[in-house]
Amino acid sequence: MDGTNSEPGARGPQLLGRAAEHRRARPGPRAARHAAPALRDEKGALFRAHARYRADAHGELDLARAPALGGSFTGLEPMGLLWAMEPDRPFWRLIKRDVQTPFVVELEVLDGHEPDGGRQLAHAVHERHFMAPGVRRVPVREGRVRATLFLPPGFLCGLGPFPGIIDLFGIGGGLLEYRASLLAGKGFAVMALAYFKYDDLPKGADTLHLEYFEEAVNFLLGHPQVKGPGIGLLGTSKGAQLCLAMASFLKGITAAVIINGSMINTTGTLYYKEESLPPVGKNLERVRVTKDGFKDIIDILNIPLEGPDQKSMIPVERSDTTFLFLVGQDDHNWKSEFYAREASKRLQAHGKEKPQIICYPKTGHNIEPPFFPWSKATPNSHFDMPVILGGEPRAHAMAQVDAWQQLQTFFHKHLSGDKRPVPAKL
Repeated sequence: MDGTNSEPGARGPQLLGRAAEHRRARPGPRAARHAAPALRDEKGALFRAHARYRADAHGELDLARAPALGGSFTGLEPMGLLWAMEPDRPFWRLIKRDVQTPFVVELEVLDGHEPDGGRQLAHAVHERHFMAPGVRRVPVREGRVRATLFLPPGFLCGLGPFPGIIDLFGIGGGLLEYRASLLAGKGFAVMALAYFKYDDLPKGADTLHLEYFEEAVNFLLGHPQVKGPGIGLLGTSKGAQLCLAMASFLKGITAAVIINGSMINTTGTLYYKEESLPPVGKNLERVRVTKDGFKDIIDILNIPLEGPDQKSMIPVERSDTTFLFLVGQDDHNWKSEFYAREASKRLQAHGKEKPQIICYPKTGHNIEPPFFPWSKATPNSHFDMPVILGGEPRAHAMAQVDAWQQLQTFFHKHLSGDKRPVPAKL
């Protein structure tokens, strides 16, 4: 996601650090410095962070070696100026909507430790790209399927076919492409799939039919640049829940990464042929209000281990898919760790492969690619105040780095047969 090779943060510390070094003023060694990045998203929201540093004996500031002494974060955090950014609009989440253009981060370094009024010593512009050179973006409007397919570099040179992945996001709807475009740069053919609130698709998710997702699976499997015999699924939140359902009911799915998903059906009824899964019951009286004035909805869903809500359970025991669950242990959207462990119990009780579960302490609901800023809370259409997402900024940022590595290693192993670990690049 940087200006060179689309790896999220691969050379960020060096680029930011060198910009400060090569364009620095020289007031003397050990001088106080104040660094402040700014990024404006496609809807005009401004994201900022700031940190105080002390230059080294040569008057230079290298973020890979200089700890932050205060500001938005403290300690040795080379990418802190990115993951610690906060929006100027309340509860605004940084989302990349047009992956064909970069995010532009402006960085200035000021003399002294005051955020305002210091003499500017350096200014640099850092572009964070979402499509590696050679990645091809292909809009898909095939039958009912509305999606965008990203093909890896080298497909025109005959290097394919490539392992295929369908990428699904949550209840916000629309078509988000940034994770798919980044993964395509890692050698995968990735299709970002919309399922409501996009183009001519339904406006809401009250009723969903797995036949639509089956059509998408068959399209991807039939693409000449996609290697069979099966594909991978990648989902977050409601998208992860749908990945579990797809892996349980549909054919042709080899591996699935479930990021903070639920093994029970929520929001609306899910249909497939003659079967249906009603939404699990909920009790709004279990909503709690935090001391900051946010709503905490983690306890509102019924636990469907017994009684009529059992009909909402996704029958994961039917699946022959290999699963990786990535869990934020402070997820306040729903009980992701509980659902992951219950899914594991059901799979093993029916003689299926034990899934891999990786839990991240102090990590909330939206586990994004590396260095996307943490979101404390978000507006929710069902409530009259923001809903808390959980997590703490630094722990959440570190979880995103590891999760990005883990899911790539998992897909390479199970879709390509490549068992080498993917190195984490900061």
